[in-house]
Amino acid sequence: MNEGKKVRIRIVKRRVVRWKRVFSLLLVIGILVGSVYSFIQYRQGLAISGKGLFSQEGKNFKQFNGSLPNNGKINVLLLGSDSRGEKHSRTDSILIAQYNGKTNKPKIVSLMRDMYVDIPGHGHQKLNAAYAFGGPELLRKTIKYNFNVDINYYAIIDFKGFSKVVDAIAPEGIKVDVPHEMSSGIDMTIPKGKQYLHGDKLLGYVRFRHDELSDFGRVQRQQEVVLKLKDKVANIDNIMKIPKLLGIMDPYLDTNLSTKSMMLLAKDAVTGNMKDVQSLRLPLDGSFENKTYSDVGMVLDIDLDKNKEALQEFLNDK
Repeated sequence: MNEGKKVRIRIVKRRVVRWKRVFSLLLVIGILVGSVYSFIQYRQGLAISGKGLFSQEGKNFKQFNGSLPNNGKINVLLLGSDSRGEKHSRTDSILIAQYNGKTNKPKIVSLMRDMYVDIPGHGHQKLNAAYAFGGPELLRKTIKYNFNVDINYYAIIDFKGFSKVVDAIAPEGIKVDVPHEMSSGIDMTIPKGKQYLHGDKLLGYVRFRHDELSDFGRVQRQQEVVLKLKDKVANIDNIMKIPKLLGIMDPYLDTNLSTKSMMLLAKDAVTGNMKDVQSLRLPLDGSFENKTYSDVGMVLDIDLDKNKEALQEFLNDK
């Protein structure tokens, strides 16, 4: 090889090395800028969030012995709290949210709070009594004991933050068809008919249960709103809004999910990678009786084997 060719090769190598260094420097700068921007957005969201159930005393439940996720699936226990300061209040809403990171399939299971189940150490009680007795950890054990489902993480959502999150995701509101006037027990009046509901009224819509459908109607509306909010999140113009949303949610959310995990889940929803949500409600129609027991009141006395089998098939794609 002549000297001229050697010189040209050395020059090309130096240029390649130089461009690699420039690219690495730009990548580092991009990561730093993105981190700073995310932090600023998060703080802005936190500033407008207000005081929530978890803003002062911190995250309440340190003990949660959920198993590690398996086969790319994570199961999260979603709990809606309407606590007014009680240390051991019952939870109004109990859901299992599953996400399969390999197939991008999300699933939601609504568990009726009045199901009559065996709570470890406490005998037969309503399902939501497990939360009052021992927080999300005892509720996790109860679900495992009765339905043989492993829960990996938990997230408790203060209802007061629901309105702020909805207004941030869908400032124009969520369109629903209200079947009849709703007022009892929700401190507002929602007229009958098709309309767009903003945060506070949408919360009233999903909490209302004083009609012939009772809790069954409430669970149905909860699943309806979850699906519509998921679609709204998928229509958010820019993934850069995620940190601000997490900041808004922070005072109203207690969870052992890492911020990184929540960001990844939110990214899949925003970028459209997350597929349509499948939903299930337990107990199944025709699998329970309404009964009253002197020590616990009115309950849903369920066919445990039938509901356990349905839940297993739903979560395991059988």
